Amino acid sequence: MTEEQLDDTASMVLIFRLEGESFAITVDAVHEILDPQDPTPVPNADPFAPGLINVRGVVVPVIDVRRRLGMGPPHQTEAARMIVVEHAIEDIQTKIAFLAEAVEKVVEADLEQLERVPELGTLWPQVYLRGALRREGDLVVVLDPDTLFTPVVQHQAA
Repeated sequence: MTEEQLDDTASMVLIFRLEGESFAITVDAVHEILDPQDPTPVPNADPFAPGLINVRGVVVPVIDVRRRLGMGPPHQTEAARMIVVEHAIEDIQTKIAFLAEAVEKVVEADLEQLERVPELGTLWPQVYLRGALRREGDLVVVLDPDTLFTPVVQHQAA
């Protein structure tokens, strides 16, 4: 593949850490990165979106990406940051925030050349993964915002 072709298919991704592992999302989804805030708990909220924060006058739900990926509770560190993304939920652009242990960098990646993440030995549900890329000897798992940020509708008996 020539450099010109790579530029046509390349996207910018934000690399961040959860439980010491490298993950990425495309930067076109990222609205901003903030210092951590303590979310205001919402009574009877789904554990996936347990609280809200104020981002420049806008009430933003905080989702627990770690819970969705089957990880333990977050470890707040000096490097921890809130990543605010904009994502369409039921065709409405919605700001959503989640906590990352660290935000590392923005890099160019060819998302058409992602490696499949094998189901065997993978700790995370495949439905939330787009694939993986290798970067400086590290495996970076690219998350799928369409499944990761969309709430699961739970039907309750009437």
